[in-house]
Amino acid sequence: MALKPFTLRYGKGTVSFELPEDRISTVVTGKEVPAIQNLEEAYLRALDHPVDSAPLRSMVRPGETVAVAVSDITRAWQQNDRTLPLLLSYLNAAGVPDENIRILIAVGGHRQNTESEFVEICSPAVCHRVRVANHKAWELENMVPIGRTSRGTEVAINRIAAEADRIILTGGVIYHYMVGYGGGRKSVIPGICSLETIKQNHLWILGRDLGSGTNPVCASGVTDGNPLHEDMMEIAALARPDFLVNIVPNLDGEIAGIFAGNWASAWWRATRMVDDIFGVPIREQADIVVATAGGYPKDINLYQSQKTIDNACHAMTPGGAAIILSECPDIREPKEFFDWFEHTDRLEMEKALRANYALAGWLAFHQHEYRDKGLIVLVTRKENFEYAEKARLHPVATIEEALRVAHAHCRAAKPTITVMPQGANTLPLLR
Repeated sequence: MALKPFTLRYGKGTVSFELPEDRISTVVTGKEVPAIQNLEEAYLRALDHPVDSAPLRSMVRPGETVAVAVSDITRAWQQNDRTLPLLLSYLNAAGVPDENIRILIAVGGHRQNTESEFVEICSPAVCHRVRVANHKAWELENMVPIGRTSRGTEVAINRIAAEADRIILTGGVIYHYMVGYGGGRKSVIPGICSLETIKQNHLWILGRDLGSGTNPVCASGVTDGNPLHEDMMEIAALARPDFLVNIVPNLDGEIAGIFAGNWASAWWRATRMVDDIFGVPIREQADIVVATAGGYPKDINLYQSQKTIDNACHAMTPGGAAIILSECPDIREPKEFFDWFEHTDRLEMEKALRANYALAGWLAFHQHEYRDKGLIVLVTRKENFEYAEKARLHPVATIEEALRVAHAHCRAAKPTITVMPQGANTLPLLR
């Protein structure tokens, strides 16, 4: 029996194993696209030749203040430590000194980032040049009301951004299992919005009626008719960002595309590249799916690893098993995620969620919904087992044990297997 070897990312290392070749249904890899060779040249070209916008240098005036929204540590793959120095120098050349630039870590509802994480996100040089601050969504005195969307969402954003002469959004675009795609407007909402704005907006993730659960159109790659995404677009428009710079990674996590200009249309172009690289047609769903979150920081906690679980479920036959490789060194974060599992009844959890929405609550609720799709086996640290079990997962310490559990669950003599080496990013599309 011929065996095919695999090595998948796990934390800051890898996990290796072999599978029978005749049982492998699909390897969901995406499209190979080369990395940009001269990042500085490509980045500056994008700023000077933007999409549906004047060049950034002609938009800012000497002496103006600029707020730059930057993603938090869970998005370190965006490599802002390489691009932010280029952006700061560009703004300096346009007449904006370092002391007029503030970097706002757009944590949304995530935990606050530490000073050492500021350095990891932005680079030591940037942290020595400009002031870096966490967005604190709960600090009402530092939120500025800017309007209301057509769906009734009351919008308030961080005072640093509201009072700046210019707002620049940075970030990266991959698939997102709630709003179709990441990047773009997500730097505003949830990035720099008040907690109340985040709650009102994110409630659109649920269906109209109690008991209907998650709205099925709030899904990866879906924007048309997605009420959560559409409300986000209105919120971002109220914030009136002046400019956007988003990157798209390739399969190896290297920067493959840079999209700059109008905050909406430049982002839309980036989503088309995401479709081209990470949208992967599959001919069938498999009994067992083996997927990695892609290593650190994508597997920093269960909160982030749900993106991989979601993508894996697209490739798994109903009632099958999904094996998720996720080290989760920060599994206890956020604490409120696990607090929601005190609701033992799913309907009661949904009632509580509708009464007082919290993203951590929806993620816990959605974890219940994954159980309807099949068995979710988590390869993780042994010290994480208690937390994984609380989250309705089946934790194991090794890939070998995971495969034994999955085979026993499927009860088929020769179950089919799909492997997802880029589980957090690649979206299986059943044709």
